[in-house]
Amino acid sequence: MPLKKAVLRTTIALILLGLVCLVPAEAQVLNSAAHSITLTAVLSESLTVTLSASAVNFTLVAGRAANPGSVPITATTNWTLNPTRGHVRIYAYFANSAAALTDGAGDNIPSAHFRISDNAGAFRALTHTVPFGGAGAGLLLSTTAITKANRTGSHTDTMDFNINLLTLPKLPADTYTGTLTIQAQAI
Repeated sequence: MPLKKAVLRTTIALILLGLVCLVPAEAQVLNSAAHSITLTAVLSESLTVTLSASAVNFTLVAGRAANPGSVPITATTNWTLNPTRGHVRIYAYFANSAAALTDGAGDNIPSAHFRISDNAGAFRALTHTVPFGGAGAGLLLSTTAITKANRTGSHTDTMDFNINLLTLPKLPADTYTGTLTIQAQAI
């Protein structure tokens, strides 16, 4: 019996040794060299103005102060600005204060007689010199302070228009045309 036990032990030992030999030895880890990728993402500054319409009509009555425009115009200003900007300003202006609207025959409606109500505020004449347009032919509509919270943002100006002919009673009957420009500036 001791011989059988010894043979059995030897057999079991050989079987276990064979199983150990069948299991591959742990391989050494092999890593490549590390390589970097430089990433650059540019978000450019932008400043845009979009108008709800591009035409306003007036039915004028000589010598009358109230000659309202046919429709209000909404100007939506959108921006993405860098941290050095402090304000966004929106301006309305004409190229010439003496002839904001003209009949082309020398009869003119000056910018001082053209008025804008911005966001239901009081009507104001375009009599200021602004960064754009003619001298004394503009109006600052609004100013938005730029902070860390609104470097990307928007502002809406809803404008109603009026032409005051109270002091132009001798203006002849004709068709008067002109171009009002709305422009934003980030400073």
